[in-house]
Amino acid sequence: MQAMLLENHAPIESSPLKLKQLPTPQPGSKQVRIKIHCCAICRTDLHVIEGDLPQAQLPIIPGHQIVGRVDAVGEGCNRLKLGERVGVAWLRYTCGRCQYCHTKRENLCEQARFTGYHEPGGYAEHTTVDEAFVYRIPESFSDVAATPLLCAGIIGYRALARSQLPLQGKLAIFGFGSSAHMVIQLAKHRGCEVYVITRGESHRQLAEKMGATWVGANTEDFPTKVHSAIIFAPAGELIPTALAILDKGGTLAVAGIHMTSIPPLDYTRHLFYERDLRSVTANTRDDGMALFEAAAAIPIRAQTTTYKLAEANQALQDLKADRINGTGVLQVC
Repeated sequence: MQAMLLENHAPIESSPLKLKQLPTPQPGSKQVRIKIHCCAICRTDLHVIEGDLPQAQLPIIPGHQIVGRVDAVGEGCNRLKLGERVGVAWLRYTCGRCQYCHTKRENLCEQARFTGYHEPGGYAEHTTVDEAFVYRIPESFSDVAATPLLCAGIIGYRALARSQLPLQGKLAIFGFGSSAHMVIQLAKHRGCEVYVITRGESHRQLAEKMGATWVGANTEDFPTKVHSAIIFAPAGELIPTALAILDKGGTLAVAGIHMTSIPPLDYTRHLFYERDLRSVTANTRDDGMALFEAAAAIPIRAQTTTYKLAEANQALQDLKADRINGTGVLQVC
C-alpha cells in the first residue's frame, strides 16, 4: 500500500513526510482492516511530526480522522462486517481495567494508545484497528464531510462540555480552525451567543458567515463578559486574556494537546469569583457517539479543502500558516 511516512521529526516546511510503498497490514484478533477513503488533517498531526509531543516510536504514519470501509476482519470480530463504512479517531486503545476506564474516564487511561502517534494512522491506503474503537458513520455525511467529525468534532464536543456553557449562554472562542467551526454550530443550536477571537482575516470572515455575534482579532474591544470560553489555539499567553473576560462563576476550557508556556496569573483578576480553568484531554468513545448523534440532528456541516495523499506536506504547511478555512482532508481513493 501507499502511505505518507514520518521517519524523523522535522518542521513541516521541510516536507518530512515521504510517500512510501509499504506492506498492506493484516487484521489481528478482534481487529478490522479499513480501506481508507480519506483522512482529515489536524494540528495534532503537526505536533507529532514536528516533535512537540513526547516522542513516540518512529517511523509512524500520521493521521487520526479516518473514513473508509471494512475490507477484512480478524478472528473474533462480531460487531462489524465487511463493507461497512466506518471511522477511526484519535483514541485507539484503552486497558478497560483501570480506575479511569471503570468510571467512564477512559480518556485518562495511562495505557491509552492513539492513532497516528502510537499506531499507524490514516495517511495511507489501509489501516487496522480494534473493532471496539471504530465508529459507524451516519449516511447523512459524505466521506469527506465525516472526517473532521472524528477529531475536530469530537474534541470540540468535549471542550464545549468542559466549558460548562449554559443554554442560551455566551461563549468566547479563541482560534477559529477546524474544531471551532463545529463548536459554533453546536453552541448556536443550543441558543447561545458566540464571540470569536482569531487573528486570520479569512477565519474572521468565516465566523461572521456562520453567525458569530461578535468577531475580532483581539479582545481590546470585547463587548461583554461571557459564561464560558474555549481556547483552541496552542498559545498559553491567551489564558490570562480568556480568564479576564469570564463572568463570575465562568469556565475556561483549554482544548489543545500542546500549549506554549502560560504567563503568571493574577488571582483576583483571573481566578477569583469562582472562575474555573479546565483542560481537555483526548476523548471517550461516548463523546464520539454523542457527537455523531448531535451532528446528524443539527446537522453539522464541515467546511473542507481537499488534497491528494501525496500532498500531505503541503496540506499541513497550509494548516500551519492558517491558509485553510475549516478542515483540510486528504483524499486517498
